[in-house]
Amino acid sequence: MRDQTSAPAAAPRRPPQPPGTAPRPGSRPAPRPLGERRLWPRSFADRLTTPMPGLRAYARLAREGAFRPGPDGLRGIPDLPCAPAPLPVLAPGTSCVTWAGHASWVVRTGGLTVLTDPVWSRRILATPARMTPVGVPWEDLPPVDAVVISHNHYDHLDAPTLRRLPRHTPLFVPAGLGRWCRRRGFARVTELDWWEAAELDGVRFDFVPAHHWSKRTLLDTCRSLWGGWILTDTRSPAPHRLYFAGDTGYGHWFAEIGRRHPGIDLALLPIGAYAPRWWLRDVHADPEEAVQACIDVGARRMAPMHWGTFVLSAEPVTEPLERVRAAWDRAGLSRDDLWDLPIGASRCW
Repeated sequence: MRDQTSAPAAAPRRPPQPPGTAPRPGSRPAPRPLGERRLWPRSFADRLTTPMPGLRAYARLAREGAFRPGPDGLRGIPDLPCAPAPLPVLAPGTSCVTWAGHASWVVRTGGLTVLTDPVWSRRILATPARMTPVGVPWEDLPPVDAVVISHNHYDHLDAPTLRRLPRHTPLFVPAGLGRWCRRRGFARVTELDWWEAAELDGVRFDFVPAHHWSKRTLLDTCRSLWGGWILTDTRSPAPHRLYFAGDTGYGHWFAEIGRRHPGIDLALLPIGAYAPRWWLRDVHADPEEAVQACIDVGARRMAPMHWGTFVLSAEPVTEPLERVRAAWDRAGLSRDDLWDLPIGASRCW
């Protein structure tokens, strides 16, 4: 998102590989111990795929004033798809995703209920109130077995929502974010670097790269890492594998993720918060790029997210859905494999 953040404007550069020996494509690094305490670099700025914006970029943004959609773009708010429904009952060996809104999903796989980037608050810092209600009332959630966080921006790491969770809830977070979580009383926090993994009760959590950045205050730019998550039910004879991309621009990491994690059943990919393009291109994929990212990672299906909840940028609020449907059709992909869910809806496989 663009709260307290912004997108680089310079040309992309390929980042160095993260420290350590990278696994071969398709191989599985040994899982790290749960709750392990580790020392991290003071900064992860060397992982940026583009430089941070300079004064000229900020000056241009201020001149253009393109922070929010115009009146015509906001008129689409009543048409945003929102259809809350009870969570479906799962048959043994079945996985299911339910879109709570923005990047928040209720993922049920391998017998676990996992929340991704849970934001149940009506408001987040420096952003208008949400346009659509949360798709799953908090009281209707089953017991939460784990939470994954992609990065520390306010629309992905919401302290009021996390306070609702028991402090023994396992949290899987990017490198450098553990201290923030432990200061809030969470006792089972696992921090991972890119290409590292941990396991909980038969579900494997792999942390993978993204084209983004981190910042929560004026003094912590890139002090913690950012990325996406691969969740795999390791106990099933035919393991279910889900990719949650978090927040990301388009780039070379998608193909690499697909090589190292073949057989992704479903990719949860962001399609919103992309305008003006010159400002957000490097850190927020647009709908066409999200479809290409799905192809790059080799996912069988795609579920769009990161749109229709908060007004974060200048595109019309219904445009992301219209464009992703058109891009999917142009790519010649099966319409049944685009899970463009209303907020609150579920899909199982």
